[in-house]
Amino acid sequence: MGIQLQQALTVGKYLVTQKLMGKKKFPLVLMLEPLFRCNLACSGCGKIQHPPEILKQNLSPEDCFAAVEECGAPVVSIPGGEPLLHPQIAEIVQGLIDRKKFVYLCTNGLLLEKSLKKFQPSPYLTFSVHLDGLEEQHDECVDRKGVFQTAIAAIKAAKRQGFRVSTNTTVFTGADPKKMQEFFDFLETLNLDGMMISPGYSYEWAPDQEHFLQREQTKALFKEILSPWKSGRKKWSFNHNPLFLEFLMGDADFDCTPWGSPSYSVFGWQKPCYLVNEGHYSSYSELLAKTEWSNYGKNSGNPKCRDCMVHCGYEPTAATVAMQPDNMGKALSGLFGG
Repeated sequence: MGIQLQQALTVGKYLVTQKLMGKKKFPLVLMLEPLFRCNLACSGCGKIQHPPEILKQNLSPEDCFAAVEECGAPVVSIPGGEPLLHPQIAEIVQGLIDRKKFVYLCTNGLLLEKSLKKFQPSPYLTFSVHLDGLEEQHDECVDRKGVFQTAIAAIKAAKRQGFRVSTNTTVFTGADPKKMQEFFDFLETLNLDGMMISPGYSYEWAPDQEHFLQREQTKALFKEILSPWKSGRKKWSFNHNPLFLEFLMGDADFDCTPWGSPSYSVFGWQKPCYLVNEGHYSSYSELLAKTEWSNYGKNSGNPKCRDCMVHCGYEPTAATVAMQPDNMGKALSGLFGG
């Protein structure tokens, strides 16, 4: 199904409005992290490396709403940690829906099925379930057997109850393109509301630093993985602008928009982006005004940004580029997984 029409039209109107107002820096997706606690210890994620006193902290619903209103982004992604561990997550989600924000609640799926009773299906809510491959591969990535089957059961239960469900997948070095293609074929059987993919980036706190991709590796790997989609032989339904997928394959080139997906957590507003941690600001306006944005992105020469092709920096760029007249047809095809 891909990105739903209602969301696409809202985001498109938002982008046009920002342009007409003459704004050059504005958010598209708020990465709202209400806690860092998790019930898994994935080797490619460093969030639970925080000290115990930090892992015990939660953002309050009021903190979350204030950040959303200050930022103004039309889409809110709720990663973690595991957001379903937050005792007030249902109140947070409902408050965002009431504000007409499109919410992607990211979860590893372990608590999803028993948590469904806390939520109501809505076109503004999508559960985004983390799956990095078929059973053996995914369970290895999350360092626990049985997680894949639990997540699949939760996806099926959520779909039966009328919820929107997508998946998010991180592709690391050494991934087998054929197995990834088989994985996408399997996901298509689940009647999902789209799939999201992104290359692994060397998040500095992640325990495993050996399996992150370099830029040329990313292009070659994604070109092979996505070749059936590119040729039209496969109709995989991605929750991405097609220009971002072409960027991953090396068929399009543009720079990062680091302010496009600001991150807010118990520490405040992270600078400069979700993946490069150089401190925090207390307000979103301070983040925009005080960050030296020219120091970040591929074209900056910053070694921390050299190999990054992650969606949080490049999807906002793709969305902006898609609004150019020459690209509108391609952008619209992405609404339906084309």
